[in-house]
Amino acid sequence: MKLSTKGRYGVKAMFELALSYGDGPIALNSIADKQNLSVHYLEQLFSNLRKAGLVKSVRGAQGGYILARKPEDITVGDIIRTLEGPLAPAECVIENDSKECYKADYCVTRTIWEKIRDSINNVVDSITLQDMINDYKKMNNNDSYMYYI
Repeated sequence: MKLSTKGRYGVKAMFELALSYGDGPIALNSIADKQNLSVHYLEQLFSNLRKAGLVKSVRGAQGGYILARKPEDITVGDIIRTLEGPLAPAECVIENDSKECYKADYCVTRTIWEKIRDSINNVVDSITLQDMINDYKKMNNNDSYMYYI
């Protein structure tokens, strides 16, 4: 299973907003510059993030976007599922999907796909934007990490 640029860029952009949480709105141009992303592409992503209630838009000359909730209240899973849809390695194990496989009762691989799905969801739901900020600060305050091989 591989995330598309939607999920990867969305997490990067939300991280930038989290770094500036409480400092006012951040323009998409600024996020695009810092993360080397396309402004046009970010506009599309932020439209979905806004509809999902993860960001708020602020109009005006000093406008931009802010997080709709505190960084500790937004998970990587929230972002990825908003932009990518359900996280599952196979169609037959997508949660809340009405499609039922007629082989489900005797499909030995289905349990594998369910375990993979659950593991992925547990990981992305356990990491908040605040966790990412904390990791970033540790990495940038401790130059000695570069010397470990």
